[in-house]
Amino acid sequence: MGANDTMRRVDQLLRATARAEAEHFWFRGFRFFVTPLLERATAGLSNARLLDCGCGTGANLELLGRFGSAYGFDLTTAGLRTGLALGRKVVRATVAAIPFPSEAFDVVTSFDVLYALDEEVERAAVAEMFRVLKPAGFLIVNVAAMKSLRGNHSVLSREIRRYDRDSLRRLLSRAGFSIVRLTYTNASLFVPLSIVRGLQRRRGLHVADDSAGVDLEITVPPAPLNTALTALLRLESLWLKVCNNPFGSSLLALARKPA
Repeated sequence: MGANDTMRRVDQLLRATARAEAEHFWFRGFRFFVTPLLERATAGLSNARLLDCGCGTGANLELLGRFGSAYGFDLTTAGLRTGLALGRKVVRATVAAIPFPSEAFDVVTSFDVLYALDEEVERAAVAEMFRVLKPAGFLIVNVAAMKSLRGNHSVLSREIRRYDRDSLRRLLSRAGFSIVRLTYTNASLFVPLSIVRGLQRRRGLHVADDSAGVDLEITVPPAPLNTALTALLRLESLWLKVCNNPFGSSLLALARKPA
């Protein structure tokens, strides 16, 4: 499987994602979960600088831009094209060699990127995020969680691993970060996700270049169902303001670089 084929599939996934990011319940829920961490990370800062590493289409820069000046980079053609067309501040780069000076940002984010990296690149990426953060700056990371939830989307998104608390804590701590918050998310969807993805594994997962599979995994559900699931995740986000989830399909971390 060549590098060009891999990038073509990533571009295809990003194009499908771009169509769904505004409305799909999963993306809405993701924003519900991340917003309180961004509020905490930028508290007291008058002009925060934020960097999204592996920003895809750059859609999350709109959210980050509410808290300061937001920048992003990605390696994919589709992601950059979409971001630039919408006027977002994006450049082409790899997470293993971030094209910004050291200690340049107050907040660095990495949303659903690390799980698709080989172990050596994964470590280099986290080290680079540490480098570009100012002392006492915050890192916000979201990754796929729980091996039992591997399914078709795992193949389509080139997922290499799914994390648990210990593995993500160890990765960030070894790079020098201190963990401020670490919780699973999407716990309210755990039972249906477990059933659906268990059936997918039993039938056999999609092949990585399955175009129909990409569209099926990212398509926005019918409005009543999408609205109901959005409301469910909104309720979960309120719960997460006071408690951590013991399980879920994603793992969300807030970490800090020592002052």
